[in-house]
Parts: sequence; structure tokens; C-alpha cells
Amino acid sequence: MLNDSRPTVPSSPAHWVALAGQREPLVAARDRVRTMLADVAPCVDDAVLVVSELVGNAVRHTVAGPDCLTIEIDGDQVVIAVHDPEPDDGRVHLSETAADPLAESGRGLWLVQTLARRWYVETTAVGKAVVAVLPRGETAVSRAAGS
Repeated sequence: MLNDSRPTVPSSPAHWVALAGQREPLVAARDRVRTMLADVAPCVDDAVLVVSELVGNAVRHTVAGPDCLTIEIDGDQVVIAVHDPEPDDGRVHLSETAADPLAESGRGLWLVQTLARRWYVETTAVGKAVVAVLPRGETAVSRAAGS
């Protein structure tokens, strides 16, 4: 099920990372997230995993791959968006096999949903963005442990 709750807080400037035409867009995306969030957000490992899943999905499921990544620190949250030039045709959704631990694929958006406060697909002027909003001050492990 798509979680289409939109962020309601005012936005701060986003950091933009070009991914179009890169041989290894996953490497560039992960490196930028680690660098940007290292000293300002405990959720850096969660953010790297979310970016890995979103960029990987854009590589696998679009013709052109990802255009860019935006990272925004906005108060108590980190907003990550992976943009690609293809329209939102409803194909971005949780797989029916997402909860199956033996499935060989299909768990990417399930991981994103587990790690993020919310995620959604947004139509843009040149395609779409898959957006994940993570809590800035804690990781999924600390939330699960109740700390």
C-alpha cells in the first residue's frame, strides 16, 4: 500500500546530486548521503539504505535511470527524493512478496516504508520523484527498541 502522506513542515534548501549518465549512480548517491548526514543526523545508515533502494529501483525499473537525488534536512526529519524522467504510471508500489523473507526480490519499498516515517510518489515537471521522509534524530533500530 502506498503511503502518500505529504510533509507538512516548511522546506529548507535541498542538496542536489546529479545521477544522470553516471556509470555507478548508487555509489555517488550513497557517498553524498554519508557525507552530508555524517555529523548532523544519527539516521545516516537508514538514509543510506533508503537511497540505495530508491536509486536501485530507478536503475532497474526505468529506461533512463535516475536523474538526480535531493537530500533535505528539515527540522527533525531528513527528506530524500530520487527523481527520474518517467511519468508516474502507478507502478511504484509495494510488491505482494514484500513481506516474504524468502523472496529474492521485491522488498525494496518495504524496507523504505519500514525505515521512513512516510514515503510517496510525486509527479514532477519532467517525470516523477519517489520521496522518503526519515526521522532525523533516531534510527529504525532505536525506534524498534523503544529508546
